[in-house]
Amino acid sequence: MKKIVNPWKDMEGYNCFGCAPCNEAGVKMEFYEDGDEVVCYWRPRPEYQGWFNTLHGGIQAVLLDEICAWVILRRLQTTGVTSRMETRYRKSVSTNDEYLVLRASVREQKRNLVVVDARLFNRAGELCTEAVCTYFTFSPEKAEKEMFFRRCDVEEEDVQPPF
Repeated sequence: MKKIVNPWKDMEGYNCFGCAPCNEAGVKMEFYEDGDEVVCYWRPRPEYQGWFNTLHGGIQAVLLDEICAWVILRRLQTTGVTSRMETRYRKSVSTNDEYLVLRASVREQKRNLVVVDARLFNRAGELCTEAVCTYFTFSPEKAEKEMFFRRCDVEEEDVQPPF
């Protein structure tokens, strides 16, 4: 498994709620490449609860949408926007879990529309939430001009999961 390098990490003004490491209100996701999947290990925090000790469904949707975006970045080497997202909440997610695991991969691609499957698991490995996101992807030229994206690389060394 290799850590994916955030292509915007040192860019001034970069403040993505999902993946900017310096956004104090954000969820600060980091991503790894594991075969054809993009993976995230994320620690829930109490300020993201909906009901007592339960991760808010909107935050779960953010996590799933964000990992799908990173599948587009890494696997297709471009950017895009979510045009549709279907989310299924199967089991509540505790904000007391030490960590959660998210996994996502491309299901299908037709021209500039890409369907990505994403799943969120609790620490016990139980499937809690899943989503299917349809992305409208940009040409490399538009990705660079509008999103300041050139490429998304991985670090050279294999890494162990952080948890």
